[in-house]
Amino acid sequence: MCTPYTPCTLCPRNCGTDRLGGKTGYCGETAALRIAAACIHRGEEPPIIGSGGSGTIFISGCNLGCGFCQNHQISQEGMGKPLPFEAFARLCLVLQQQGAENINLVTGSHAVPALARGIQQARSQGLSIPVLWNSSAYELPATLSIMESVLDVYLPDLKTLDPALGDRFFNAPDYPEHAEKAILWMLEKRRLRFNEAQRLVSGVIIRHLVLPDYLESTKGVLQWFAEKAQGKALLSVMMQYTPVRGDIHGNPSQGRLDRYVNTQEYEQVLAWLDTFAITQGFYQELAPDTGWLPDFSRIQPFSSEHSRAIWHWKEGYGVIADP
Repeated sequence: MCTPYTPCTLCPRNCGTDRLGGKTGYCGETAALRIAAACIHRGEEPPIIGSGGSGTIFISGCNLGCGFCQNHQISQEGMGKPLPFEAFARLCLVLQQQGAENINLVTGSHAVPALARGIQQARSQGLSIPVLWNSSAYELPATLSIMESVLDVYLPDLKTLDPALGDRFFNAPDYPEHAEKAILWMLEKRRLRFNEAQRLVSGVIIRHLVLPDYLESTKGVLQWFAEKAQGKALLSVMMQYTPVRGDIHGNPSQGRLDRYVNTQEYEQVLAWLDTFAITQGFYQELAPDTGWLPDFSRIQPFSSEHSRAIWHWKEGYGVIADP
């Protein structure tokens, strides 16, 4: 039985909106499942992309409000197109036919009932590759349980454990509380398992984006991982913070978020990985660059080096041969 969209109680916002009636919730979405793009993506962690790349589906809308969101065009500005369940299932199958190692659902916390139904249909029609849940972790275990039977790998963020930062940058002072509960639930449901080719087919990868000027937040996340998730999950430390928006400056004495992570901060984070004896996972090298940033107004949102477009909200499958 799926949690209803009306009144909507799918996420911690508990906004109570009648999304089935066509109204939009905090996430900016009605009950319609809207998709912005699908591609074979090569910018994820090695055991996810393998040799074929990750079949990434970008879902419109979001239940957070991150001021520096790299996907703000689809999370906050409405880009995307509604897809019926049958069309979504077909999209998953096309990604599989095109060589994707998995189906990677990006930011779907507000669309769980629709996604669960779509994946179930795709499974019944021959989808056999793993399905990944790529989320902010600002979600409820009760809602995640709707998807549990169709998911293989969880890929949650752990953005911060500091309520003040959750309030200031993610518009969610309760983010730490809910993210911790959600991730602990994920760790109970999936253990790390790889196939013969060292592709991750079950488990959890916890991601953390390092924010310039806020290293104490990162230290807290690393310590939490060492104490609560070491040996149960992989850690992915991302150094790719990019000041994509001009309105995230705030009080200079508290940090401005208007620059990249610097060398000193990078080296400090690596030192903490040693301090906490975290050895299972990944960290990005420090290479400030904007070449990887997506533009979802383009049929090819990412550079060809990072991905291959399969479907786009403007052109459908026009970017590949008729599937």
